[in-house]
Amino acid sequence: MSVSFSDMGHGVRLVRFSGQSATQSFSRAFLPEIAKAINSGLSDSEVKAMVLTGEGKFFSAGADISAFQKSIDDGDSVELIRELTDILHPLLIKMRTSKTIIVAALNGASAGGGLGLALACDARVASSQGRMAASYSGIGLSPDGGTTWLLPRLVGEQVARKFFFENQIWSADEACKLGAIDEVVSEESLIDRAIEIANNWSRWGSHTKEATKHLLLAQNVNDFETHLKHEQTLIEAAGTTAAFAEGVDAFLNKRKPDFSNDR
Repeated sequence: MSVSFSDMGHGVRLVRFSGQSATQSFSRAFLPEIAKAINSGLSDSEVKAMVLTGEGKFFSAGADISAFQKSIDDGDSVELIRELTDILHPLLIKMRTSKTIIVAALNGASAGGGLGLALACDARVASSQGRMAASYSGIGLSPDGGTTWLLPRLVGEQVARKFFFENQIWSADEACKLGAIDEVVSEESLIDRAIEIANNWSRWGSHTKEATKHLLLAQNVNDFETHLKHEQTLIEAAGTTAAFAEGVDAFLNKRKPDFSNDR
């Protein structure tokens, strides 16, 4: 299997892109496999968090350029691009809005749509071998995969503008300093650290996680008054949950809350 997953305990699932699913992620052959594996975790009530990682030099290197050449020769390049984005874009939306916490463990290069996949995660931790590249302009394409929406919100618009127009490649340390990666760790500790973050971020109640992700997403387009109304609606809904009752009881009794049954 080029895309595999394994359950690491405590509701954390590790999804690994190997072989051509890492080097040619965004192709007719491998993008459906990637989407299927991630969607499977998002729809599984027992999975509270996922760690996505690649293999060798690549986390997810983007498109199959040979397939692009064939599509140009066959006159169906638009159809190929539409087919792939029709898979990728709904997946990115689900990742951003799901209560499931998703951590990218960047073992190597993330480029093109693979960069979008990494940026759509809730957190990014990289080894020193991690790299970030857009790579669209070099093959005559405009950016995709949510990269022009996600990256400016992490690093600022002008930094993102230079990244795209200069076709830059960021090392893990550069990306971390700019805010595109949260931390850089040793290659040996990459997966363990990503799982640690996944466990830590996913320990809260399911409404808390889903509502927090929704509010952080919505604040980009809401005015302040509208956003306050969204917050009010969601915190009222939270007040009816078992997690709220557990949290209040734990606070009053000076113990740690246990939300493990609220996934």
